[in-house]
Amino acid sequence: LFVKRYEEETNLRAHLVIDASSSMVFPYQEKKMQNKLSFAIYAAASLIYLLRKQRDAVGLTLFSDKIDLLTESRLSVVHAQLLYNELNKLLNNQENYLNKKTDLSATLHIIAENYHKRSLIILFSDFFDKSNAEEIFSALQHLRFNGHEVVVFNVLDVDHELNLKYENRPHKFIDLETGQVLKLNPGEIRDEFVQNQQAFQNELKLKCGQYKIELINVDVKDEFSSVLIPFLIKRSKLF
Repeated sequence: LFVKRYEEETNLRAHLVIDASSSMVFPYQEKKMQNKLSFAIYAAASLIYLLRKQRDAVGLTLFSDKIDLLTESRLSVVHAQLLYNELNKLLNNQENYLNKKTDLSATLHIIAENYHKRSLIILFSDFFDKSNAEEIFSALQHLRFNGHEVVVFNVLDVDHELNLKYENRPHKFIDLETGQVLKLNPGEIRDEFVQNQQAFQNELKLKCGQYKIELINVDVKDEFSSVLIPFLIKRSKLF
């Protein structure tokens, strides 16, 4: 007779994946707590705490136009501190992520192939690169094909990015990823802009439904309960 003892007992392997491209720093130069990247960072830190309380191993991936960080999923206290440190560095050095484009599809393909089968992938992104929508949808499908459970947090500033809620006067808009400047009156294009944005959101919702991916739309002005409660419901259903 013998007894097996494990240093790390875990129920699942979870991976937090954060889009750290320039578009996530919007709204820029306001209180850091109010932009998309900060919201994702605080939400991810909360999920690390909750996952570890449930004896789940956690890993972290940060990416922009390339993968900046990719860790294994572990349960140890030392590993958790490493993840918190990386999130803290990202939070306090957001200016280093200006003029960085997004390569979401390539990152998701890498994750699909390299993470342990049947992992829980939790993605924070604003899906800003709509020109490559089909490639992004293909990458999400790849994650599911490889046996991963996927939760997507679509992080947006709803007033400004979906509804173009600006005063009807000339504005100067600056693309945080390319630096391109566009001068226009939002009132002149609002209807068409809202229609196009809504069309993409509907398509994203449809694709996630087809692939059995949990899609949670998050407004940066919402409370963090909008992230944590849907996640806990999803976690309880899966495991």
